[in-house]
Amino acid sequence: MRLCLEEICLSKAINYTAHLTSSKSLVTLYEETRAGFIALALEKNRKATPFVEEAKALKVIASKAKNPQGLLKMTEIRGSILTAAGISDKANNHLAEEDRIEAIKGLINKFLEPAGKQFVDELVYRFLLTRGDSLGGSIRNLAGSVGEQKFSRALIATLSIEGKSYRWFHSKSMKWIERSADDSDIELNLKGLNWQSAGPRTLIYNLTVPMVQKNVDLSLFSVAPDEIGITKNKESTVNNPKKYLALGELKGGIDPAGADEHWKTANSALDRIRKGFAKQRLSPKTFFVGAAIEKSMANEIYRQLQDGILSNAANLTNESQTVSLCKWLINL
Repeated sequence: MRLCLEEICLSKAINYTAHLTSSKSLVTLYEETRAGFIALALEKNRKATPFVEEAKALKVIASKAKNPQGLLKMTEIRGSILTAAGISDKANNHLAEEDRIEAIKGLINKFLEPAGKQFVDELVYRFLLTRGDSLGGSIRNLAGSVGEQKFSRALIATLSIEGKSYRWFHSKSMKWIERSADDSDIELNLKGLNWQSAGPRTLIYNLTVPMVQKNVDLSLFSVAPDEIGITKNKESTVNNPKKYLALGELKGGIDPAGADEHWKTANSALDRIRKGFAKQRLSPKTFFVGAAIEKSMANEIYRQLQDGILSNAANLTNESQTVSLCKWLINL
């Protein structure tokens, strides 16, 4: 009985009122918007660095050719020349060798030979043009990735401060890894966290929840990770609605122009979650974390918190709010 009372007191002490006093508390400040844009620009530059270095190497090697036709014999940079011809890596896999040669000849005849002595520079420019297009595709999802990483770092830091050990799920190796002394940059490949609270707790990122039949950004379970089975498994805990403690939506985009649209998407997802679990006569906690929160959506979010529709919310650009929400999540 004593443990139950302690848990009740804890749940009352750690909720949205610990870091929010009004809807105004949720609104993203101009200074945070500016800082967010700068951080995003730096991340874009980091992502572009490999392409720039490839272009430099391409220029050095291609400069050995005496004329554009000489590039046809340079098989060691064939892939980069095809990129300059506008052939993506995906398209290249579906082309026969004669098709590749034809594409390179078209590049040489239409663009490189007319460039004269500057044909190598023209080659490099066109290489970067195609690479930039593929980079643009990944950058469109960059804000979300940066937001996810920022939230992960806050959650890891809160776990560390509270003296809780944890394991994290490596997205590439598909393995759970024990916390180490050096946990720098693990958020770049982190897709799940496991710790102990009143029992085992496991948070999974970007999971298709069967009760919702849609992807959910953050799903917290009351089980150890081995019981979840992130890979497809009919007997996985993922299919047991009673094991879900909380589900949340995370929107890391910092642009105020897209704030309302992000909230509409998140709000619809959260409503779908509540309805999906209501069919099972269950009501796990729901929460929202966003980087760009404008006044009108802040009013709606705070009203949902007061009405008990939404369990918790925080502005991702506000460290105290994010840490407070992480503390709430950890102790559920």
